[in-house]
Amino acid sequence: MTSPQGRTELLRPDGSPVRVLVVDDEVSLTDLLSMALRYEGWEIRSADDGAGAVRAARSFRPDVVVLDMMLPDMDGLAVLGRLRRELPDVPVLFLTAKDTVEDRIAGLTAGGDDYVTKPFALEEVVARLRGLIRRAGASGRRGDSVLAVGDLTLDEDSHEVTRGGDSIHLTATEFELLRYLMRNPRRVLSKAQILDRVWSYDFGGQANVVELYISYLRRKIDAGREPMIHTRRGAGYLIKPLT
Repeated sequence: MTSPQGRTELLRPDGSPVRVLVVDDEVSLTDLLSMALRYEGWEIRSADDGAGAVRAARSFRPDVVVLDMMLPDMDGLAVLGRLRRELPDVPVLFLTAKDTVEDRIAGLTAGGDDYVTKPFALEEVVARLRGLIRRAGASGRRGDSVLAVGDLTLDEDSHEVTRGGDSIHLTATEFELLRYLMRNPRRVLSKAQILDRVWSYDFGGQANVVELYISYLRRKIDAGREPMIHTRRGAGYLIKPLT
């Protein structure tokens, strides 16, 4: 099935429309964004403050959240913390009027999966949401497929990751990054390749987001163990089994 733009329509695993929660106190922006997302065939719920966002998330159970960083009752990072308690794995796209590296990294470090800076093009928001939805597995998936590199395993269907039998919890973006590395064991992948495959765009030239997420993976995959994720200075990153 295709969307009006000719792209493959994204659906939940049960075939129902993808659910998007839009949280912003600018009514005109929320209306415009909601209209664009409905055009994708998605089901939309909106909220204009943090408390309303948490209530909506609890009842609506969205597949992805668009979250403004500045809300009248609390900031986006506080809202994100509350959302994560309700829906630990839901991808979150931040909307921010701030464009410094520190602000962007703060949002990602707090658990956000992506961001766009205001003013933005609707097409850009839709494209980034489509990427997050695919990575989170809201669309139909392939048959069972388990990747294994050494004692590290990744189930592409259940999103379960283990190392040495120990379960490892990853965010949607961390999972997609690890999957890309594990599909290419022993192969050095450049930052540009990783940005193109995992984020589906050049992230405004901010390749340091790759370094950030590699560090997240290392803390979870390699912490207290012999490392499997390696850096090749000036070339990129690779994963390989222990020898």
